[in-house]
Amino acid sequence: MPRPEVLDRIQEAEQEADEIVEEAEQDREDRIAEAREEADEIRESAREEAEAAAEDRLESAREEIEAEREQIIEDGESARDDLEQQASEQIDEVVEYVTDLFEEAVHAQT
Repeated sequence: MPRPEVLDRIQEAEQEADEIVEEAEQDREDRIAEAREEADEIRESAREEAEAAAEDRLESAREEIEAEREQIIEDGESARDDLEQQASEQIDEVVEYVTDLFEEAVHAQT
């Protein structure tokens, strides 16, 4: 093969190699950009899922607190009713006791 042809083929091979390297670098940059975009999407999705899970836990806690609050109110009302019942049952005894104390105080003064 004559020298000019060899030189041309070498130059063509070098040009092809440069093109291959350039394509590979562009492909690498494209893949990196895609990977970054995918990572951003994954992070955003994870953040949204975490927020949703936190909202669910918060709502569940609120429901539990509300149920406990209702139970405390119900227990308190029941205890109040019991105390009122006990107090009303003791009215006659208390009136008699106070009357006795009053009479004793009056007799003590005389």
